[in-house]
Amino acid sequence: MEIKRLRVGGILLPSNVLMAPLAGYTCYPFRMLAYELGAGLCFTEMSSANALKYADKATRRLLFTTSREPVRAVQLLGGDPAVMTQMACSGLLKDFDIIDINMGCPVPNVFKSGEGSALMTDLKRAAAIIRGCKKSGKPVTVKCRTGIQKEHMFAAEFVRMCEDAGADMVTVHGRSRSMMYDGACCYEEIAQAKAAVSIPVIANGGIFSANDAEEMMERTGADGVMIARYALENPFVFSELTQKNRKKTTLQILLEQMELTASCYDETFTIGYMQKLVSYGMKKRRGTKKYKEPMYQCGSLEELREIIIQIFSDDM
Repeated sequence: MEIKRLRVGGILLPSNVLMAPLAGYTCYPFRMLAYELGAGLCFTEMSSANALKYADKATRRLLFTTSREPVRAVQLLGGDPAVMTQMACSGLLKDFDIIDINMGCPVPNVFKSGEGSALMTDLKRAAAIIRGCKKSGKPVTVKCRTGIQKEHMFAAEFVRMCEDAGADMVTVHGRSRSMMYDGACCYEEIAQAKAAVSIPVIANGGIFSANDAEEMMERTGADGVMIARYALENPFVFSELTQKNRKKTTLQILLEQMELTASCYDETFTIGYMQKLVSYGMKKRRGTKKYKEPMYQCGSLEELREIIIQIFSDDM
């Protein structure tokens, strides 16, 4: 695929390979890793505007960042235009450069509350949320799906509304809400969305290799790709796509992730995050299954570090 710089509002990103917001994973340390390996933009985990309004501590922790992060982008979830506007313009987000609005989450409790992909059923309310978030003065992006039902796709219509309301970029997950995370990606719907607007359109969904990313670009004509869970299994996918020189082993980046996480969060959070990240890294490594149970039984960072070294000893 053609790697190019990407303009989002007044911000010029170094590459058009993006990291998706993933609940439980895209905390500050992982975002820093993705940037180091070549990602052009990374997002915080999905952050509820309502939870932020009521000072929920766990949600506010999702906003952790520092001035070292190359571009700081937060993803907000919410269905009330007034609350979304209030939070987008609040001091809580003062350190962020970009606000992304989640209009694609298919999870039932999110949908029933009128948030996430439910906003695709109410274009007037979705437009009001975009316009409200634009009052922050920051570039605003939207992540959506191809539609609600597989039999009725309307991505092109929806992204036109996003552009008209002031969105600076839209990412389209190539499945409808009813498809959840299964089934073949609907390339044609993303291609139609790309053709319908002048703002950048990013393609997302079903990318599990560098070859998949290449195919996604070829078949959709999108301005870039967004990698999701495959980046947890193989964060080097950013280097593979951008041709950025890979200088570190998997073991090195995992130990660095542990050190950085421990410097930003408490030990309980660090252990839990590293256990999840290491589990993804173990997926295609033979003979590592025996380490999984001991790893999840670790009670300290010292124990966990030793097990990580054993699992990835072939990298030394």
